[in-house]
Amino acid sequence: MTDLTGKTALVTGSVQGIGLAIAEALAEAGARIAVHGIAGDAQIEEVCHHLRDKGSPQAEFFPGDLRDPERIDALMAAVAAWGGADILVNNAGVQHTAPIAEMPRDRWDTILQINLSAAFSTMQKALPHMAERGYGRVINIASVHGLVASKDKSPYVAAKFGLVGLSRVAALEYAAAGDKTKGGVTVNCICPGWTETAIIEPQIQARAGLHGGDRDLGIADLLAEKQPSQRTSDPSEIGALALWLCAPIAHNVTGTAIPIDGGWTAQ
Repeated sequence: MTDLTGKTALVTGSVQGIGLAIAEALAEAGARIAVHGIAGDAQIEEVCHHLRDKGSPQAEFFPGDLRDPERIDALMAAVAAWGGADILVNNAGVQHTAPIAEMPRDRWDTILQINLSAAFSTMQKALPHMAERGYGRVINIASVHGLVASKDKSPYVAAKFGLVGLSRVAALEYAAAGDKTKGGVTVNCICPGWTETAIIEPQIQARAGLHGGDRDLGIADLLAEKQPSQRTSDPSEIGALALWLCAPIAHNVTGTAIPIDGGWTAQ
């Protein structure tokens, strides 16, 4: 197992779903976790306690509205005062499905702000400090929709394609930082296909409605259309890959967009 003792990880959107699963994997490896997301006090305390139980020496909550660059700057300043992020996971994301002709402009703006612009802002603050230390990991949770398009998802696809491109630029700019021993600075995207998280629940329910409300049949309908394995991914599988990318042995894995999609993008 990768030993992250002494490392600090900021995981945006880490109070549930893929973000929480990544935070759990990093906590088990000994990292301090800067928790972030939208949740009430009770859920925040529960998540921080849970991550400490998983092995994190410290897990604290850091607020920050990812729609607002000034609040992102405040978030990053607070994490810097806590010791700074050795590992940055840009996971927070939102989705809304509608044809281009019917897509509300405010939904377009919000999806681009949270799914793309926020990652630029966090990376801009975190990467120079990673380079100074000779070790850093940026893991951007893109999507299969950062590699291929689907109808009715114009802002989400635009944001995720943009996130893959942004990550490749950052990977090139910081490729020579650090060395093998320290682990260098890498920037990568993980591109999940259908994964059991809250963000896809509206689509599951829409498909279930076509099958008399049967949720299992709704999921099967989604999978049959896109994902050849006919299996959803569990968030913990995304966490396992994120953990491996943090290992020093992954020093030359940078600028990639790695799909976990059951063969979706192989078609």
